[in-house]
Amino acid sequence: MKDIILFEESAKRDILDFFDKSVDEEGFIVEKNNPTQRVLSMDGDWIEINSFAGLRKGSMIFIKGDLISLIDLADRVK
Repeated sequence: MKDIILFEESAKRDILDFFDKSVDEEGFIVEKNNPTQRVLSMDGDWIEINSFAGLRKGSMIFIKGDLISLIDLADRVK
């Protein structure tokens, strides 16, 4: 799985800032320039900062840290 980059808790907000994203008052990842636009995960759900596990290399696909999302990601990168 060398194509996956994961971030530690302390780096999440810095990484989001680098990609022009922020976190709204409810804990969801949003577009920094449009805070009403929430970011979607691979399965089309809004993604919260506490379930953010990383970004797929070469993309803006946000990955949740739950087992189903990680299995789905592993299947996609085979």
